[in-house]
Amino acid sequence: MDPQANLIFITSLLLGTTIAISSHHWAVAWAGLEINTLAILPLISKSHHPRAIEAATKYFLTQAAASALVLFSSTINAWQTGQWDITQLTHPTSCLILTSAIAMKLGLVPFHFWFPEVLQGSPLTTGLLLSTVMKLPPMALLYMTSHSLNPTLLTTLALLSVALGGWMGLNQTQIRKILAFSSISHLGWMMVIIAYNPKLSLLNFYLYVVMTTAVFLTLNTAKVSKLSTLMTAWTKTPALNAMLLLTLLSLAGLPPLTGFLPKWFIIQELTKQDMAPTATLIALLSLLSLFFYLRLAYCTTITLPPHTTNHMKQWRTGKPTSIMIAILTTMSVMLLPISPMILTTV
Repeated sequence: MDPQANLIFITSLLLGTTIAISSHHWAVAWAGLEINTLAILPLISKSHHPRAIEAATKYFLTQAAASALVLFSSTINAWQTGQWDITQLTHPTSCLILTSAIAMKLGLVPFHFWFPEVLQGSPLTTGLLLSTVMKLPPMALLYMTSHSLNPTLLTTLALLSVALGGWMGLNQTQIRKILAFSSISHLGWMMVIIAYNPKLSLLNFYLYVVMTTAVFLTLNTAKVSKLSTLMTAWTKTPALNAMLLLTLLSLAGLPPLTGFLPKWFIIQELTKQDMAPTATLIALLSLLSLFFYLRLAYCTTITLPPHTTNHMKQWRTGKPTSIMIAILTTMSVMLLPISPMILTTV
């Protein structure tokens, strides 16, 4: 893609995100969401591969429907209450429609059908934007309206997302699809707590962004998109693969890594809210996603594959890593000791 065009699309993406997360009027937030959608479409379809065009079409149709629902819910709320302020969403029907719209934008179950397919059809760098930056405006809208949404509905969506995100990722061999189902599972953890402690949900989102960015940039550096090529990547970047192992285990939420931090806080908060059965259930369901994280880690570093692979082993290159990957990987692994300081802010 032409560098000037690329710059325009990235700038529009940042502009749309900024407008959506800083607005107080529903119409302005909707405009920001639309700018976001239109800016990411050329980045998805820039390879001109049929799968990329299909992914861009699916993404456009899903996001257009979700944006229409956002506008519909805000219009109903304004009609009934006379308020266009995002924080003044009080009408029950509007709250229900908005929850469905945000779930569709984020890719929560049962509106998750588009996300794995779109991520599979996109390049790794665009997949990184779809998994992180594109989820920030819907999360901001959820944060601002969390006090008026139905906690039972959010908890149900969360449990379904964690269960299906783990279950559907079990038999995948494409790494981008595995990361898509991982994203769905993580979003379930964010949804279960947002009605009770929105700051904790945002903390989970920020740490998820750090860990996912580290994984995507590492995979992009090693030019890996399937489990079979991941098995031979250790010869190319041995040190990077060792760190990828720890980042994947951090995404799984294993102590003493960073990913354990939000899960620990969320289970603690759910217990305080007299929701110990929900906390137990979501912790057990996350064991499903732990399986495919461990499989990824196994293919990455732990041992050689037990069967032969058709892919040639690649010899290591001169300087494969960047300072950004080093910083993000370190944060993905070593932030647990500062948990007391984070707990005081939450």
